[in-house]
Amino acid sequence: MALYEHIFLTRQDVSPQQVEELTAQFTAVIAQGGGKVTKSEYWGLKSLSYRIKKNRKAHYTLINIDSPHAAVAEMERLMSINEDILRYMTIRMDELEEGPSAMMQKRDRDDRDGDRPGGPRGDRGGFDRGDRRPRRF
Repeated sequence: MALYEHIFLTRQDVSPQQVEELTAQFTAVIAQGGGKVTKSEYWGLKSLSYRIKKNRKAHYTLINIDSPHAAVAEMERLMSINEDILRYMTIRMDELEEGPSAMMQKRDRDDRDGDRPGGPRGDRGGFDRGDRRPRRF
């Protein structure tokens, strides 16, 4: 079987519980096709770089899949029909990452950085972007 990394974006007005239900639905489609989902991560509601179908934000979800191509194609067909799915992308991989993805590692790092004294900027002082002029507030 082939290894895939799949990311899909859902509309901003869908609740996180509905996103989890969609993920479970697509996981079931993969299982019916003879594959399995090795990892599923909900990245949260994030801003989009540009509007997609009149949405400025979207719920991001990552799924790592070990499955035959036919099951992935059926999942993509169902996603293209579903009105809650804005975009999706599937990439065939040689090997899948173990542990949390880069987005989840970034979230953990950002959570830890907020605990430093001086706020999230650390001890950079009043300088902005490395230049020597004081930042104006």
